[in-house]
Amino acid sequence: MKIYIPLWLSLLFMVTCCQSAQNKTEPKTSDPSTKMEQITAKPIKVGAEQLDKYLPKLEGKTIAIVVNQTSKIGDHHLIDQLLEKKVKVTKIFAPEHGFRGAADAGEKVKDGKDAKTGLPIISLYGKNKKPSKEMLKGIDFMVFDIQDVGARFYTYISTMSLVMEACAENGIPLLILDRPNPNGHIVDGPVLEEGFESFVGMHRVPILHGMTMAEYAHMLNGEKWLKGGIQCKLHYVLCENYTHNTPYQIPVKPSPNLPNWRSILLYPHLCLLEGTPISVGRGTDKQFQVIGHPDIKSTNGFTFTPTPKPGAKYPKHQDKLCNGIDLSKLSLDQLQKIDQFDLTYILEVYTDFKDKKSFFNKNNFFDRLAGTDQLRKQIQAGKTEKEIRSSWQRDLAEFKQRRFKYLLYK
Repeated sequence: MKIYIPLWLSLLFMVTCCQSAQNKTEPKTSDPSTKMEQITAKPIKVGAEQLDKYLPKLEGKTIAIVVNQTSKIGDHHLIDQLLEKKVKVTKIFAPEHGFRGAADAGEKVKDGKDAKTGLPIISLYGKNKKPSKEMLKGIDFMVFDIQDVGARFYTYISTMSLVMEACAENGIPLLILDRPNPNGHIVDGPVLEEGFESFVGMHRVPILHGMTMAEYAHMLNGEKWLKGGIQCKLHYVLCENYTHNTPYQIPVKPSPNLPNWRSILLYPHLCLLEGTPISVGRGTDKQFQVIGHPDIKSTNGFTFTPTPKPGAKYPKHQDKLCNGIDLSKLSLDQLQKIDQFDLTYILEVYTDFKDKKSFFNKNNFFDRLAGTDQLRKQIQAGKTEKEIRSSWQRDLAEFKQRRFKYLLYK
């Protein structure tokens, strides 16, 4: 009889064996993620750090800036650095999660004022997701500096797209201060189909697009994907010492429920479960590092109980014991070596879930995240991972050819 061993269990077994062998020769470190950073010969220098390359463009201009908590130069926020350099910043635009990055996923963010600088903060994640003509009145130059994680449904690229549209419509140049894509080594997953556009997927790209913000913006312009085919006058400052295969650990949480490097690497593969009854750890301290539900089997007796926490006010299965899988012990080295969109987690949990008819939420959120209804239908039909993966290869190959034209890094 052939015994099927799930991919996640194989990974966990490999990791345990490898760690046991390493422990005999290597000293323990307090932070296992630091090991990956040592692969980079020279430290990465993000666009914002290279002030000499963009301050001359801003001289004498009235500036608006799209930023959040990730917009740092070392320990200092980009806004503070620009004001210190006498750049005339007059408005702050904030994406999902707000200027300080504390709001829940999907929570509407209100306009406000920055307590430190007194600058007005205009939310681009509430009733209005695109800067209006009135909001941009008197602005000569827009600066965009936000850390992305490389997944199509992570909404910062959607915010950038709408900001580009607004700038193009109002004749305002846009400067993108680029940052690495921590999942930039993977280009895979179903490509978004026409009719499935939303704020969690606006363009015909796969789930993992393998581009930085500057590259993605370059593609939006080149493919004329902005509304009406309009093009934005685009400037950018690229990262130094970065390639798509360079491991990069984000120094600041990009959003409340991506607390560390492991969660960022797992996020693209687990996020589709947000469109199901399965918890991915919101309301715990292992967000996007655990999978669970009260009615599924537990691996090695693993359980967790979601409770309200900052960034998760009303977590799925609040105060209920969830059985599931603990992925927080997976090696960062192993996760970094994954080079495709991993269907294993979805297929395994669906197989284990008793009430198949209620596995996919009725609001079609799973389809919007996937960018297609085909993946859901294939899972329901019992298609194998190989069969499902083969179904998106043609569209993926077309995207890779398109993407190649806009790559800005070796």
